[in-house]
Amino acid sequence: MSDISYHTMPDGQRIAYRLHRGEGPALVFLPGYMSDMEGSKAGALAEWAARAGRTCLLLDYSGCGSSAGEFADGTLSRWREEVLSLIDATIDGRVILIGSSMGGWLMLLIAERLGQRLAALVGIAAAPDFSDWGFDAAQKAQLADGETVFEDNPYGPEPTPTYAKFWQDAETHRLLERTIAADCPVRLLHGQRDADVPWQTSLRLAEALRSDDIQVSLVKSGDHRLSGDAEIALLLRIVGALSDPID
Repeated sequence: MSDISYHTMPDGQRIAYRLHRGEGPALVFLPGYMSDMEGSKAGALAEWAARAGRTCLLLDYSGCGSSAGEFADGTLSRWREEVLSLIDATIDGRVILIGSSMGGWLMLLIAERLGQRLAALVGIAAAPDFSDWGFDAAQKAQLADGETVFEDNPYGPEPTPTYAKFWQDAETHRLLERTIAADCPVRLLHGQRDADVPWQTSLRLAEALRSDDIQVSLVKSGDHRLSGDAEIALLLRIVGALSDPID
């Protein structure tokens, strides 16, 4: 994959990205909450794209990874605009959005803005509306009052923060109770041992999406990350199958 480059937003914020140029449609990977483009799934997609001669864009949202900014200032609205601006600046033609966990929610918000440029969607444990189902009543009251909620982090020593600014913005972007305006092929991959995002969320998402070309793949032994060798191989098969017919 190429070295890190930077895209400057209108407000001066610098967004880090890696871009491999090849044939289209371009693969655009959207990381999860507090994640970045150095993860195993992003790396595997970039390596596959390089071998297959495909365009692939990896990125870090502001406040994450190599991008400037504070994570506490991040929201779905802000990160959506960053991704859209980066796509416009670096990619010609159509894109396949690949979103992991929160990136799967962001993927849907971006999809509704891309119109005819959208070639396909791939959700990996997609987590739309987790501001609703991911918090209990007491936590929601804290967030509504402007407080930060801290939760145990199974992936590291520090607790995971949810900032009121993020939660309050996210509540304005809930999708599962309405029709999601995307008509492209959609593939949803979810582990049935996911302790963070219930696998039934992907079934609800399949119902909410307007497209009729939707397939949901459930991995019985899969956890939230879906980063084992067999699971990544499944992801790459899905991406490869989507890429070929729609050139």
